[in-house]
Amino acid sequence: KMTQQMRDLQLAQARKPPGPSSPNAAKRLYRNLSGKFRVNYTSFDEGSLAGRGDKDKLRKSYLFQSNAALFEAVELQDLDRVQELLKQYSPEELDLNTPNSEGLLPLDIAIMTNNAPIAKALLQAGAKESPHFVSLESRSLHVSTLVREAEQRVNELTAQVVNEAPSADCSDKEKQLKAWEWRYRLYKRMKAGFEHARVPDAPTNVHLSVASSSSVQVTFWEPLSVNSAVVTKYKVEWSCSSTFSPVLGEAVVDKLKNLHYTIQGLTSGTAYYVRVSAYNMKGWGPPQASVPPFAIPSNWREYDGRAPRRRGQAEALDHLLSQVKTVHQHCVCHEPCKNQPQSRKHSVSKSLKHLFHPGSKFLKTLKRGLYLTAIFYKDDNILVTHEDQIPVVEIDDTYSCLLMQDFLWFTKVSCMWEEILWLRQCVTVSQSSCSCILQTRFKMLLAISQMQGLLGIQDLGQVFFEPVKDKQGNILIVTLKEVKTNQTFESVRWVPVCKLQSSRKSVSSPEEPTALDTLLISIQDKLAYHQRSSHALSPGLYLGYLKLCSAVDQIRVLVPEQLPNILCHVKIRSNPNVSREEWEWLQKMASMDEPVPAEPEAETSQNHLFQELQVAIKELMTLVNIPLQEAKDFRLYSQEVLDFGDQVSFLLLLPPSDDVCTAPGQNNPYTPRSGFLTLPLQIFELGEDR
Repeated sequence: KMTQQMRDLQLAQARKPPGPSSPNAAKRLYRNLSGKFRVNYTSFDEGSLAGRGDKDKLRKSYLFQSNAALFEAVELQDLDRVQELLKQYSPEELDLNTPNSEGLLPLDIAIMTNNAPIAKALLQAGAKESPHFVSLESRSLHVSTLVREAEQRVNELTAQVVNEAPSADCSDKEKQLKAWEWRYRLYKRMKAGFEHARVPDAPTNVHLSVASSSSVQVTFWEPLSVNSAVVTKYKVEWSCSSTFSPVLGEAVVDKLKNLHYTIQGLTSGTAYYVRVSAYNMKGWGPPQASVPPFAIPSNWREYDGRAPRRRGQAEALDHLLSQVKTVHQHCVCHEPCKNQPQSRKHSVSKSLKHLFHPGSKFLKTLKRGLYLTAIFYKDDNILVTHEDQIPVVEIDDTYSCLLMQDFLWFTKVSCMWEEILWLRQCVTVSQSSCSCILQTRFKMLLAISQMQGLLGIQDLGQVFFEPVKDKQGNILIVTLKEVKTNQTFESVRWVPVCKLQSSRKSVSSPEEPTALDTLLISIQDKLAYHQRSSHALSPGLYLGYLKLCSAVDQIRVLVPEQLPNILCHVKIRSNPNVSREEWEWLQKMASMDEPVPAEPEAETSQNHLFQELQVAIKELMTLVNIPLQEAKDFRLYSQEVLDFGDQVSFLLLLPPSDDVCTAPGQNNPYTPRSGFLTLPLQIFELGEDR
């Protein structure tokens, strides 16, 4: 029967004066007659509500309209409008899963009219089917009732329009008749869609993999045929029997953005069979068994009982540092500076004495020496001094030591910015030696303290992987830090990077730019490097390529520019876990004198890994510009899987032993294409730990 609300709406509509008739009049009237009174944005009187000062009511009215607009867009099959609303509002704001007075949800209308694009958009936003439809019979009865009531109302209005003389009331009834005819056609389409639909086919590409020692993961694709009805959920079942008798457990997957499910809490070493079935408004379709048909929860470490490499390392290092601090707590190095031997005072240059003078300031120009500069940036802005200079302090104006060793020591110190004062005090006691290295490192600590004091912040950020040099003998050690909050600093201010670059007027000739000029010219590259070095890989198993090159004073490692904190790599799969069975197969391959890759048995996890590795090796060889035929001399590192947390793991592909590290002057016929750089090994290790 007609609801009382609908009758009231009809009476209210009948009292309105006649309006101009148009092809859209029926649609507008139909929308007004739906379960929730839907008001167009153009007719919404925002001023009347704002005039009452009721902001909460104003917001509720907006949300009420958004819900009405969503129903309207679904009914009119306007995909663009549906996507726009889903992007603009949250599911809660749209009342996405609250049925209207007819017991319908937007998803019900979409799937019963077989509008797959709109239905999928709604499903990805979290839409559900109406809770009224608990069975096929209830859905069939419900839609049949809607059709019958709409047909009855059309017949009543048709009779009234035919029998009444032309008048304003008659004109309104004609509009109502057109609206009800529109609704009647909609409900008939929904009924026909329901009656025509059948249960969906089985899901495709159902793949089972081992996720850990106590879990397995199943991934799957949509059925090839949904039989005229959109799939709205999937069911995952698991059992220790291939006949699924009994079924140990099941789970419903109704979040369809990513079609996968991880079964947790399983017993290690036990085989589990898994199957998946799809559901549409006609019910559950046939199940599809996974490939491989079963999986045994395990991890590669179970092969030889190996413990995680880094287990307890951080705690052990913290404990060691605490012990060192305790030993130094009552050391003479913590006595006031006035108690230091007079004989050492002359070893500190005047410039260093000046660093902690109350009048210490940032340097404006560089003279021959070693300097520290700190780059703080936020979006496209950078911190500069009041003289529009990047903050620079002097480390040593008579530097003559081995730069690389001191620089690498400085990068390690950057992991302990908050401990600089303590380190200074400890290094001071060692100055009884006239070692150039100790003198330089003490000056580095002094410069760090000065920079921290002038900026009013301890954390100076990450050290850029190489110093900036010029022909005048200046060397800049650069630190970079991104500021993500509205943080205030002392003695500095924000300016756009482009403005700083354009306003920089070098006193040097264009042919011989100073280190500061070089820094400003390349500052965008350095900021990009810093941002990329903090990016993380998405979860998965990767194939990495280890390639080193040596110089006189360092070893460098090849890395991609886009992710300089990770080796060159390609992704093998999204599951980071390597099972015991897969690792056993890799060990057998590694132990063969002539590893002829005999394919494992079909429908096994080893076979799937074999196929994934073939694809990954081809992709990696292309990436680093090595002919595929050369890969036959390469080998997989078989000592361990490199785990980076719980979500990322690596298998390493190594060149022949003699080619892992290229010596100075050694010919390397295969140079990587653009997009790569080499980092000092110690810098790479620090970046990896960050």
